[in-house]
Amino acid sequence: MAFIELYRDRLKHNYNYLEKLFEDRNIEWGVVTKLLCGNRAYIKEVINLGVREIHDSRISNLKVVKSIDPSIQTVYIKPPAKRSIKNIIKYADVSLNTEYATIRMLSDEAVRQNKKHKILIMIEMGDLREGVVGNQVLDFYGRVFKLPNIEIVGLGTNLNCLHGVMPSHDKLIQLSLYKQLIEAKFNREIPWVSGGTSVTIPLLMKNMRPEGVNHFRVGEILYFGLNLFTMEKVEGMRDDVFKLFAEIIELHEKPKVPTGELAENPSGEIAEINEEDYGKKSYRAILDIGLLDMSPEFLIPEDDRIEITGASSDMMVIDLGASDRNYKVGDLISFKLRYMGALGLLNSDYIDKKIV
Repeated sequence: MAFIELYRDRLKHNYNYLEKLFEDRNIEWGVVTKLLCGNRAYIKEVINLGVREIHDSRISNLKVVKSIDPSIQTVYIKPPAKRSIKNIIKYADVSLNTEYATIRMLSDEAVRQNKKHKILIMIEMGDLREGVVGNQVLDFYGRVFKLPNIEIVGLGTNLNCLHGVMPSHDKLIQLSLYKQLIEAKFNREIPWVSGGTSVTIPLLMKNMRPEGVNHFRVGEILYFGLNLFTMEKVEGMRDDVFKLFAEIIELHEKPKVPTGELAENPSGEIAEINEEDYGKKSYRAILDIGLLDMSPEFLIPEDDRIEITGASSDMMVIDLGASDRNYKVGDLISFKLRYMGALGLLNSDYIDKKIV
């Protein structure tokens, strides 16, 4: 069975890097754990880093967090569904919101559970995913301030999550100005301006963050050390916190070009043939992992001579070129991962999860 490993020391290294980055700039931050798909052992490793605030988009994952350490502040990071309201109040200390009707239901449930529920209102800043549009923000806040058992702790935005709109100094200034307008109009303090996620961190490194932006929700860069502007590893961080290991279950020399009439495969793809490959052979290995578990484009072979040829539901084929390079059946092939590759693997019941 293929398996994924989390390296504790590398995770700690990246956490310490980010902790210093934020501490030096007087920024509060929480760790996003949705990538871990509720894996109790992995979530425990994150908590053991010293994290006091955890963000997730699945209430079942926040339930796991609370079962490990009830004192952790839990943040639900997408607009709540009506049918989840009761559990949101039960397991999330804070939730991100964009709909008045939903916040009113949260208020009613918070009253029933005798709790004060904190909310962060998301503002639309151009990426066209979740967010209240700008000309409605003041009226929206005015209505929410009147609801019982609801405490507004901030405003925030998400960028680069849907259409790829990147954060900028100007957008973060605009976000900070909304806070000032709200505080001036309603004479209420808004503690957090939650300036974004991992994609915004390169602006911090360039000192392009307005001082008003004082809160971040961070996942991807913690686990992969990746600058999402350049798609290169951040100097001083690790990009190998996670690794995938898949076993060779077949290894033969075969033609490079398929033979026979070509039609769509089960994924709806038709093979493209390079005419220069006719008559050539190469060593091809089959690995014990497939599309059910991951997408090949998000895997990075550690042996850079390996080429991923393709995958079916339960198997992936790699090309070893003109030589088998001393590989044999039963050997493990290791891969570093991109975010979406790790997400599929960690969500799969068919992949073992280990800690090193």
